[in-house]
Amino acid sequence: MPGSEARAEDLAARLSALGLATRVEPHSTYTSIEAEVPEALPAESWREVLEVVAEADRFGLFASSLTGRTLWAAVNEAVPATGDVRGPGHQR
Repeated sequence: MPGSEARAEDLAARLSALGLATRVEPHSTYTSIEAEVPEALPAESWREVLEVVAEADRFGLFASSLTGRTLWAAVNEAVPATGDVRGPGHQR
């Protein structure tokens, strides 16, 4: 499992432990986590949830009267290091 997927699975497991139903989806450059947030989530739980998603590369909250509240987070794929970033044919 690539690094971003493992990090995302860890975040999702921690959100699940806080009582949120989560979904993890790999994409080409990042892995996303989504969780439905119940209306009655206590303030203390919000603090714990925010501590978890703060470890992601980015996060946010979608809220609407039609679909409720969905928390999302994204973990970027690591960019592979290269030995020669100037490319072939370039000399010092």
